[in-house]
Amino acid sequence: MKYLCLGYLNPEKMDARSKEEIDAVMSECMPHLQEFYNSGQVLLDAGLDSETKSLQRANGKVRVTDGPFSETKELIGSAFLIEAENIEEAIRIASLHPTTRMDAGEEFGWRLEIRPIHYFRQPE
Repeated sequence: MKYLCLGYLNPEKMDARSKEEIDAVMSECMPHLQEFYNSGQVLLDAGLDSETKSLQRANGKVRVTDGPFSETKELIGSAFLIEAENIEEAIRIASLHPTTRMDAGEEFGWRLEIRPIHYFRQPE
């Protein structure tokens, strides 16, 4: 089964740090990411930009609005797709991600959400 994992962060906490501090934290992520990738169960891993557009059809027209749209102070900063036998294995694999392994995760409000995918088709 495939699972979509969304990585959240608190942008205010991250924006309060200098570029050098953020770069240092990101470089600490690399060994954890390598272990994560070496699991062989990561199908896709992507960092997301904060620029967001939302499309919604209303009254026969598509409306485009700017975002982000989260109701909380959290922002989705990454997304990855993993393959696992069940939710317990998905949790084990996702737990290899730097979000859950680094002290910076607490400092910056990092967290992961894991959602089973019920329909997945790759383009031909």
